Amino acid sequence: MKKKLIIKIGTSTLTAGTNRISFAVIESLARQILVLRESYEVVIVSSGAIATARQFVEINGYQRNVDSKQAMAAIGQTKLMELYDTIFSTFGLNIAQILLTYRDFENPVANENTRNTIKRLWQAGYIPIVNENDTVSIEEILLGDNDKLSALVAVITSADLLLLVSDIDGIFDRNPHLHADARLISEVTDLESIRSYIEEKESTLGTGGMSSKVHAAEICMQKGVEMWIVNGQRANYIIRAMNGEIPCTRFRRKAGKS
Repeated sequence: MKKKLIIKIGTSTLTAGTNRISFAVIESLARQILVLRESYEVVIVSSGAIATARQFVEINGYQRNVDSKQAMAAIGQTKLMELYDTIFSTFGLNIAQILLTYRDFENPVANENTRNTIKRLWQAGYIPIVNENDTVSIEEILLGDNDKLSALVAVITSADLLLLVSDIDGIFDRNPHLHADARLISEVTDLESIRSYIEEKESTLGTGGMSSKVHAAEICMQKGVEMWIVNGQRANYIIRAMNGEIPCTRFRRKAGKS
């Protein structure tokens, strides 16, 4: 039986440090999934709808106003899925879109329906691509960039691993963008031990700072789901992280801890 892998890819990774979606980043993801699918059933939790919309339209005030951000997300979501579909199909990969809100996870029936839909898509050979339904829910627009959403998806699917793909190798004892001598924390079993290390970096695109990633780890660790933070700016970051070839931070619940 294949293991279950959730891959959350954030805006900062999808844009490769620019203000536009990078086709090369999505292509790299597709190439890696082609290898991973031999052993894993995969769900992608993808941010980037607003960044995609910026390639087609500018709406005044979208940086400040929630409704403008929601309008940008509505425009960008279809374009983003078109990009995924176009690029993934060249590798023979089929995708399907799932839009969720946080109310869905509070409802046992909705949870079961979502779980069954994902399972059926896997059986049909499709890769579910999940995003928040930003036109009716605003939590990840304002804070999180789908970190929490990906953790909740990992929990309801009983995933073996959640990979948060970011623009950094993981958790450091100091912010490496601000401190050259920062040291990577390779494994975390006690979240309280690292909370004092969280020091955010300003971003004009993504909203998912390290605080939201630690919160996602908390959700996963409570339910026994392992979570890693990997650097999407490294080549073949998923495959190499799984082979232990690049640094990352792994969040694991202590053995025997309930």
